[in-house]
Amino acid sequence: MAFGFSRRRAPAAPGPSVQHLTHEVAGRTLPLRIAENPRARRLTLRIKPGNKGLSVTTPVGISMLEVERFLYRNREWLEERLEKIPERPQVRPGIRIPIRGVNHEIVHVPGRGVTETVRTEDGAQLIVRGERIHLPRRIADFLKKEAKAEIGLLVEKHTETIGRKAKSIRYKDTVSRWGSCSSEGNLSFSWRIMMAPKPIINYLVAHEVAHLVHMNHGKDFWALCEELCPDTDRCKAWLKKNGSALQTIEF
Repeated sequence: MAFGFSRRRAPAAPGPSVQHLTHEVAGRTLPLRIAENPRARRLTLRIKPGNKGLSVTTPVGISMLEVERFLYRNREWLEERLEKIPERPQVRPGIRIPIRGVNHEIVHVPGRGVTETVRTEDGAQLIVRGERIHLPRRIADFLKKEAKAEIGLLVEKHTETIGRKAKSIRYKDTVSRWGSCSSEGNLSFSWRIMMAPKPIINYLVAHEVAHLVHMNHGKDFWALCEELCPDTDRCKAWLKKNGSALQTIEF
């Protein structure tokens, strides 16, 4: 399989360097970010969420040759992982995307009107109206609207159980995490979670609400998380296994 390494842009600022390159592996050309970290003791490699590229962290002073050798040593691991991650599909008429875990065929209908789901004899459809060029944005807006409605109710339910209130609820298209809770009590969620089955959505909300009490992942946190969502272990495993596929869908 193709395996290459080419420069896109050199570092522009003093201090620990950050370089943006491209890397060819498993028949794909992926963005590659190489960043020095003064606290790093070894080279580390990860695939960015959603298969959006590769990231290598190095101790300060590591040569580019060492980085190339490091990537070469890990080529089989990369190939195996990338083969399990699909190419980034662009939403378009005719393909299917999951909504609350149920696959929906995207159907474009010219003219004005709302985006809505319908049940058919053959399954389910997502009817998207308007100009074709706006279809990806309209689907993303639909998922955001659904997220605000469902997640808002779940936050209310779980915060009432723990006797705490969230300061705010925000919805983003994040690639590094599905949700977060700040020390001020601000909750954030990726609206992409609306493509996951309903129990997974509930688990994510329970997880972040539990952080209103425990700002860590210690024993007490997981005990509270399981109290709010008894199916925590299964849902956590599902999201770890299937989350990347949801992140690959391009809107």
